[in-house]
Amino acid sequence: MATLELRHLRYLLAVAENGNFTRAAEELHISQPTLSQQIKQLERALGVQLLDRTGRAVRLTDAGAAYTDHARRALRDLAAAERAIHDVHDLSRGHLRLGVTPTFTAYLIGPLTAELHARHAGIDLTVTETTQDRIEAALLADDLDLGIAFAGPHLPGITATPLFTETLSLVTAAQQNQTPPEPLSVRGLQEKQLALLSSDFATRGHIDAYLADHRVAPRIAVEANSIQALTEIVRRTTLATVLPDAITHDHPHLTPIPLDPPLPTRTVTLLLREGAYRSAAGRAFTRLTHDLVRTRGYTPPASLKTMSTESRRSSGRRTAEPPPPRSEPA
Repeated sequence: MATLELRHLRYLLAVAENGNFTRAAEELHISQPTLSQQIKQLERALGVQLLDRTGRAVRLTDAGAAYTDHARRALRDLAAAERAIHDVHDLSRGHLRLGVTPTFTAYLIGPLTAELHARHAGIDLTVTETTQDRIEAALLADDLDLGIAFAGPHLPGITATPLFTETLSLVTAAQQNQTPPEPLSVRGLQEKQLALLSSDFATRGHIDAYLADHRVAPRIAVEANSIQALTEIVRRTTLATVLPDAITHDHPHLTPIPLDPPLPTRTVTLLLREGAYRSAAGRAFTRLTHDLVRTRGYTPPASLKTMSTESRRSSGRRTAEPPPPRSEPA
């Protein structure tokens, strides 16, 4: 009986994910005959056929599907074990994988990274900007250590700890000697020309729902898929936009104007996988995040209780930021 090695598991998973030996071999940087030989070796060792090669695409057999589920978990656990071995508790070195939804890169990730580097320069940080459903899936697959996103029903196995409450306001260019603006009635938006995030952002859906609820239809003169583009446009024109208030903290050339009634708030949360190994770097980043939120004066969340998926499984799958679809960015 041939000896099974980790490469056999990786080779099988590559073929299963690509549905094709040629693409899998290219991805693994080995020849196709070598890959085919290694898979056959694995099948002989197990005494079962794992792949159905009769169709146009290579598919897993029932036995193969069951085996790959265990193989994925085994490789994930081994990767976690390697990280645990290399975890340095004095924080002289370490690595943290963080996932965030897009709006947080405009006001939160820069200060967090600066603070992390100032306190723990030996910790390497990998930041992935993506949708909330993908963040949660990556946490479950152990491809991320932590995520920053919004509260709501989560995928089974995800725990969310509230960080702060995000508020949104109308934003215009700042004027010299400007006094604090009075709240603007939602009806006053009808007279405004707006520059808004494009419809692929869930924040845009949040704004559209607010406008629809109040039966207001301002002219949307500009749409952009970049918050930086929006802030520059508003800074240099008479157009207004709607953004999280926290973004204007670092932009003195912008002025937030409260709306009456205000847009619904959103609770920002720190996400992780239930039962996941908590590295020293992850624990340090969590403490740092809570410290920074307090230092910057963000509004505390309504509830400080940790929200576990065990109490939310009956809620089903949710949107990335309620109410827009989970597939959209923030």
